[in-house]
Amino acid sequence: MKKNLIFLLLLLNLNSTAFSKNELYEKIDLFGEVLENIKKDYVDEVDQSKIMDSAINGVLQSLDPYSAYMSPELFKEMQTDTRGEFGGLGIEIGMEAGVVKVISPIDDTPAAEAGIKAGDYIVKIGKNQVQGKTLMEAVKLMRGPVGTSIDLTIRRKNVKKPLEFKIIRKIIEVKSVNSEIISKEKNIGYIRLKSFNENSDKQFLDIIKNFEKNKKIKGYVLDLRNNPGGLLTQAINITDFFLNDGEIVSTKGRNVSETRKFFARKGDEVNGKPIVVLINNGSASAAEIFAGALKDHKRAIILGESSYGKGSVQSIIPLKNGGGIRLTISKYYLPSGKSISEVGVTPDILVEEIGENFKIKSEKDNQLNYAIKLFNS
Repeated sequence: MKKNLIFLLLLLNLNSTAFSKNELYEKIDLFGEVLENIKKDYVDEVDQSKIMDSAINGVLQSLDPYSAYMSPELFKEMQTDTRGEFGGLGIEIGMEAGVVKVISPIDDTPAAEAGIKAGDYIVKIGKNQVQGKTLMEAVKLMRGPVGTSIDLTIRRKNVKKPLEFKIIRKIIEVKSVNSEIISKEKNIGYIRLKSFNENSDKQFLDIIKNFEKNKKIKGYVLDLRNNPGGLLTQAINITDFFLNDGEIVSTKGRNVSETRKFFARKGDEVNGKPIVVLINNGSASAAEIFAGALKDHKRAIILGESSYGKGSVQSIIPLKNGGGIRLTISKYYLPSGKSISEVGVTPDILVEEIGENFKIKSEKDNQLNYAIKLFNS
């Protein structure tokens, strides 16, 4: 038990010179005393192993909204996420002030089809109140056998009453890129990038090459709305398709190994054709790197609403018990030197989504319609 306590407290930056050894041992003793009182006097029997898991998770989540502990079961499930296939509802979630917040619903998934929107707050999962639960506990509650239903209670900005959604779970197969020619008289290539997973760059490049065979293509609309991000390497690779040189992104961390700069290589795959990038509040992480880099290089017009503002890089660290921790190891910065943490990427042209239309690329998609009109000028 003492070994566990020392490990837990070391996570709290206790190596600070302002924190003496005596204070460290006092905190260890205090924590042990609290556990003993819980074991002896708490109204119900408690599982001390679960308490320790919660304590570890509490330490990690006190650092930032993206650091968290994963049990062996959750760690195994998480490992399927970046491979393009996973079970659940189809939403990317995060923590904000102790509340579970929807970063983005993923296209063509049960959550997106039900009408869940970026920025929604999940207050109830089934009969379980979410307040006070960890991010991973919320994830576990939402996962379940394929074909079963789950009720979500949502709080939405500017909507007074809570919203109720019944959603059927299914296996989520994420094809991260799709495309078509829109506005044929203007010959605009439309590419919808839903996420940055392991195969996104290959899919994206194949689509570009097919478009470029059509000599009449005048430009591109790249749609990153409700793209929750994904792999940093994919963001760098895909951004590089549109730049000839210059910095794409830099990362700065506590360790020298986490402080790096990434640069574009020569070769713009679309030969300088005009680009409009669509973003919204559900565009996060890798999507913000992409949009921010093209904006800073004045390579594209960014249109829509400010992005989510997730400007940090997490590393997944396996643990001996079969679980793992997601730990923030660095922050990333755009070529301008700006961080997008808590701020996001600001569009060059602000176009707010109209009404309650949540289906991207519908007839009422005012943001896409505005982008098409830009190619007239």
